[in-house]
Amino acid sequence: MRDPLTCDAITATFSLFQRARGHRFSFDDRVTAYVAARVGLASGARRVLDLGTGIGSVLHMVASSLVSASFVGIEAQETSFTLLEKNLAHNALGARARAVFGDLRTETPKLEAGTFDLVTGTPPYLPIGTATPSPDGQRAAARIELRGGIEAYLAAAAHAVSPTGTVVVCADGRTPERTRDAARAAGLVVREVLHVLAREANTTPLFSVWTLVPRQLGAETETEEARALRDTEGNPTPFTHEIVAFFGLDGGA
Repeated sequence: MRDPLTCDAITATFSLFQRARGHRFSFDDRVTAYVAARVGLASGARRVLDLGTGIGSVLHMVASSLVSASFVGIEAQETSFTLLEKNLAHNALGARARAVFGDLRTETPKLEAGTFDLVTGTPPYLPIGTATPSPDGQRAAARIELRGGIEAYLAAAAHAVSPTGTVVVCADGRTPERTRDAARAAGLVVREVLHVLAREANTTPLFSVWTLVPRQLGAETETEEARALRDTEGNPTPFTHEIVAFFGLDGGA
């Protein structure tokens, strides 16, 4: 039986094909895109790179806000790349978005250095050997660091980002020092960290979204904030509604 696809709204103007039983876009994509889109709007970003693009969730959400920007998305997993190309065509983004098939660690250095105003990424969180990979290749690549984790993503981002640009990435909320160490090694400094909690009662973040800039823009001036997706009763919080509404959709999570 062919793997069934669904076509689901990701913004008011874009919808994505995704496998019914494969890797699907989630709220870490939404929050990352929300932070990145706001950064891009404030800075007037015109050229955007999305690392590990997957089926195109972050790219499409940011593109829905930055309507004059051009995009490059790099993806190495074959099933995801096929869906990425399908989704770019479905949403008529081919004129301003280019999909690159390959490992971001080898493909990013082929791009002209320091030319992207905004770089985004949602790396997998689990180092090889710390979890059992899914037998589904697409799901496995989304969870296990088969082609590198936050270190690889930030090294690639540092190569691509312009001297006055911004990097926005999602990372494991349980290991913030790993992201800080990776940033320092890549020559980036932290500006903001948004820790996202599953519920208001939680203390450990579900994930964190980091906003970083090249070191030459100045010393680290980190601000941290924690926001929850659901309240203690399991209802979507105002933060969740804010993000969904930002992309022109109704409802909660």
